[in-house]
This record gives sequence, C-alpha cells and structure tokens, in this order.
Amino acid sequence: MLIVKVKICGITNYEDAAAAVDLGADLLGFNFYPKSPRFITSKKAAEIISKLPGFMDIVGVFVNASFEQIRETMDLCQLNWVQLHGDESPQFCQLFLSLNVKTMKALRVKDRNDIQQAENYFTDAILLDAFNPEKYGGTGLTFDWNIVGHIGKRIFLAGGINPDNATEAIKLGVYGIDVCSGIEAKPGKKDHKKMRKLFENIRHLTA
Repeated sequence: MLIVKVKICGITNYEDAAAAVDLGADLLGFNFYPKSPRFITSKKAAEIISKLPGFMDIVGVFVNASFEQIRETMDLCQLNWVQLHGDESPQFCQLFLSLNVKTMKALRVKDRNDIQQAENYFTDAILLDAFNPEKYGGTGLTFDWNIVGHIGKRIFLAGGINPDNATEAIKLGVYGIDVCSGIEAKPGKKDHKKMRKLFENIRHLTA
C-alpha cells in the first residue's frame, strides 16, 4: 500500500483508466470543463466508469459549473468526489455537505497568501495547483512547493508532477498527489510507460 494517495487526472478513455487502476491509482479524475483539452462528456465518462472496479474513487472535475449541472453529472457518473477547480466560493462548496459525495477545492497558487485561503473552505480536501491566468489546471506548471507549510486539512498537491519529481512532492507529507500532464503522450492520452515509471518511483521511495 502506498503512503500517499495517487490521483490520475484527465482520463478520457478506458485503456488509460484500466492501466491506472492496475498500477495502483487511488482516484481517477474526469474533467467535465468544456474548455479543457481533456474534456469528456458525462455520458462517455459514465460508460468508462461502469467498467471499473467498485473500489476505485471517481472524481469529477468542474470549473464554475452550476450546482444543478454538477448534481446531474454526479448521479449519472456515480462520483465519489466533486473537485471544484474554478472560482467557487466557500458558500458554494458548502452546498454539497448534504450530499453523499466528498468535495475537493482547488486553489491556484502564486504565493503563500493563496495557500492561506484553504482555511476558508470546509471541504474534504484542498488541492494546490500552479497559477495560470488563462487556464484552470492541467498546465504542467509547478509552484514553489517549499511554501506549502502545514495546513490542517487533507492536501492534494498538483501542478507539473511527473515521474522525476513525484517523490519530492510526497516528501512534503501531503495527503495525495494529483498527476495529469506529467504522464501524458498528448493532452487526454496517457503515456503508459511514464505512468508505470511514476508508480515505480513512488514504491521505491516507500519500500
């Protein structure tokens, strides 16, 4: 068992999903943001998810979507997690407290002040991603991980994580890592060799 949760995000096809499951991923992320190069329709995502083992946690990634849109996708795709990756307010995130789903709020980090926003959100986890003024995640950019410090919440670290720096990310003591562009052949298609190397390096660290 790995000492850190590994979320493989940007899944668009069954082959990549199955490979991630076989290698030991804990969570699979499906991006429902239409402007993302990794966008997948809820119908196609549901088809893939229906073929996956029941123990796999499924994350739906949303950017400034309405509560109704998210709720509909949740039901269709049997989501375990809702990842709010846009400009959602703490009040909006709290709408999901009454639903049978975990929530993850993404914060785009420029400096330590952005990380301190985590205290405003009552979600099951916080995802720290690199800031890009034009894109909501999946950019391959990193930020200075040394500023993360201690946050009294489950933290997923994202932003440019790849097979070569994953162990460095894990050493920060975060709850999980979120990997997307760092193991891709192209946006929306995983490089299975890179993905295998990622898990090998993580297991080497924890052995």
